[in-house]
Amino acid sequence: MPDLHWTIPVARWSSWPAVAAAAPDVGFIEPMVRRRLSTLSRIALKVAHDCAADKPSVRIVFASRHGELRRTTDILRNISAGEPVSPTSFSLSVLNAMTGVFGISRGDRSAASALSAGAETLGYALLEAHAQYATDTSTPVLLVYADEPADPAYGTIEEEVQGGALAILLDDAPAGRLTCSRAAATAENAPADPAGTLFATQSQAVHHCLDTRTAAQWRSEYAVWEWSWDEGVA
Repeated sequence: MPDLHWTIPVARWSSWPAVAAAAPDVGFIEPMVRRRLSTLSRIALKVAHDCAADKPSVRIVFASRHGELRRTTDILRNISAGEPVSPTSFSLSVLNAMTGVFGISRGDRSAASALSAGAETLGYALLEAHAQYATDTSTPVLLVYADEPADPAYGTIEEEVQGGALAILLDDAPAGRLTCSRAAATAENAPADPAGTLFATQSQAVHHCLDTRTAAQWRSEYAVWEWSWDEGVA
């Protein structure tokens, strides 16, 4: 794969930590739907609402390595035990469940997509969001990343996610620009990390870049991803 380099306009962003003292407020979702939501969907909807509540329509790119895997695992356990499976649980177990709930709650029929790409999920979601916005700047693009560690039944997961949620709104009049790059991992570009800019997960790296306005990296066996912030809007 060739090296990639792109920049996205960030109008605003919101995050929800992996461990939070309080549950996210999703009062904008009707009670009957709200009570059936998983923790993952709740935090995803929370950050999405924080970023796009004042936008009548947004295109959504939802990204998650595991998605509603915990809900799916519970369904499989019910089947194994010979217990009935709730149709609602099944409908909310798909990767793009959050986008459907969000669009219905807003009455927004804009396009929505969902993707999963292993440990590189957030990086490729940023690329997808960039491609969609660059193709059509008339409607904002809302990137929503939400994840949680897989159920212990699956054993040890390499480069496991930390958990939490992050939303980034791509729109005109940005507060700044997030520059993203992906290059093949080589001995020559192995980072020494003297300033602590190398992170264990992509979500930690991107959040650090947005929060501190300093560069951050994530490295796998095959690729080096880097993000940096530019206050300029030109």
